[in-house]
Amino acid sequence: LDHISGGRAGWNIVTTSNPDAALNFGLEDHMEHAERYKRAREFYDVVTGLWDSFADDAFVRDVEAGLYFDPDKMHVLNHKGKYLSVRGPLNIARPVQGWPVIVQAGASEDGRQLAAETAEAVFTGGGSLADGQKLYADIKGRMDRLGRNRDHLKILPGAFVVVGESIEEAKEKRALLDSKVHYDSAIASLSVILGTDASGFDPEGPLPPIPETNASKSGRQRLVDLAARDKLTVRQLAQRVGGYGGLSFVGTPVTIADQMEEWLTSFGCDGFNIMFPFLPAGLDEFVDKVIPELQRRGVFRREYEGKTLRENLGLPRPKNRFFDA
Repeated sequence: LDHISGGRAGWNIVTTSNPDAALNFGLEDHMEHAERYKRAREFYDVVTGLWDSFADDAFVRDVEAGLYFDPDKMHVLNHKGKYLSVRGPLNIARPVQGWPVIVQAGASEDGRQLAAETAEAVFTGGGSLADGQKLYADIKGRMDRLGRNRDHLKILPGAFVVVGESIEEAKEKRALLDSKVHYDSAIASLSVILGTDASGFDPEGPLPPIPETNASKSGRQRLVDLAARDKLTVRQLAQRVGGYGGLSFVGTPVTIADQMEEWLTSFGCDGFNIMFPFLPAGLDEFVDKVIPELQRRGVFRREYEGKTLRENLGLPRPKNRFFDA
């Protein structure tokens, strides 16, 4: 994919909180939370090792000499670990970007540590600016302690953006969208995130105490905190989840730009993973109305820095661990 796209691919390392996924990959039960992250770290080492199977100049394609690649510039991984056994090498040249951009999304203790060790971008669930600043400081601080350059990882909270000519119009759009969420599907989504069957909860009552489960720890805690902070009923919480329960910017182009700029300048994030309420109109409104305001303030580019995803995120090309000095 990285070769086909000319260097625009990324890999989102997801251990997943959904137990059904385990049944599709040879497991009878989902691994425990901490175990999932240990396996993910080994998986990362194997995949990146395979990407480094060949030096960048290994494929000489010398027709006269009958030499397609230089065998001295090929590395056989021969990985044997606790979870994986992979010989290698990969049967393709090194990716255009060296490696596709490494993305991670876990915000638990294990997830943050994996991000600090391996990730180049982190998708977060949003929340308040104060929450974002705490997460930002925590992950960047872990990078400092590991000796990694903190600029080599971009923290990108998911941001749901609803644009209106006025704040009232934008809020009406959001309310209309939320009203279309069917309770049965919303409560199913809520159950997955909580790791607990919520179908028997009183829809008009508060969220009851939620026990520890094998689901996403950060996802569960985010919803528990949201319900308590906004005093939501189970129905209202499910409706938020069925729509979008994370960070939302709902307003005019100016007020949305104000909020985004505050996050960017207050060390809450390095950018945003923008989500739109509907397509293509939601995307068009953001591009035509919000982007020019961000450019006017000097917080969004007017030209791309390069041709690859890695270049446009300001990330260095990783060295080949087997061939680069």
